[in-house]
Amino acid sequence: MNIMYLKDGNIYALLTSILIGLLLLTSTPVHGQESAKKDMVTIRIKAIPGYTLVLIKGGCFNMGDIFGDGDPDEVPVHKVCVDDFYMGVHEVTQKEWFEVMGTRPSSLVDCNECPVENVSYMDVQRFIEKLNSMSERIYRLPTEAEWEYGARNGGRKYKWAGTNKESELEDYAWFRDNAGDRPHPVAQKKPNLLGLYDMNGNVQEWVEDLYGVEYYSKSPVNNPDGAWWSQYHSVRGGSFLNSAWGIRNSIRYHFTPDDHGREFGFRLATSGSATR
Repeated sequence: MNIMYLKDGNIYALLTSILIGLLLLTSTPVHGQESAKKDMVTIRIKAIPGYTLVLIKGGCFNMGDIFGDGDPDEVPVHKVCVDDFYMGVHEVTQKEWFEVMGTRPSSLVDCNECPVENVSYMDVQRFIEKLNSMSERIYRLPTEAEWEYGARNGGRKYKWAGTNKESELEDYAWFRDNAGDRPHPVAQKKPNLLGLYDMNGNVQEWVEDLYGVEYYSKSPVNNPDGAWWSQYHSVRGGSFLNSAWGIRNSIRYHFTPDDHGREFGFRLATSGSATR
């Protein structure tokens, strides 16, 4: 119907309907970070109330150097499937460590919201043991496969946790180009699509697996949990000391379980049904 023949009231009603429709169209959330945040299923830890873990639905993905520019221990690219699990939305902070352990091991002092650092794998295991004695759930470190699956937005083809463009990396990570040779408070950069912050850079993160340089050629498909024996544990994500290449989702580091350093931290995980 031609609008010039409508009565004034009908013109008003028509224009109002068009305006409402446009507002609804522009306010509809797009797929990406905002819609992912809205749909997140989370749990909190009573002993450290500020710490949140997000549910990551399990699935299968091609793990390893899918971009072809990594180290020899990132190949072969191989199929891996993981079950549902929860992962901490950020690294455990100095404040949260103190709430459980009553100590301050970090080399960077007076930064409660910075990730705790200067902790070894064995230190982290003592933290988890004490936390579990205070909790209804059983917490742990993520496996390498879970860590990479989460960093890659549920196993998607992402070079870094939030982007494939190096030009955008400073929006998502603290690393050598922007960190000023120090860690920074958690969750200051953008999260990835699953709501995970600081998966790349800030501090390196201990994971549960024993490290094997050739492990990917022997890895089982379902829920791999690392080499059967090694003097090293795997560490993922790179730190504020590393270049963009050194904080890729697929890069693997390894250290002895007693190694300390101002770039070593961690985030927590728990299995989907890991209650007592």
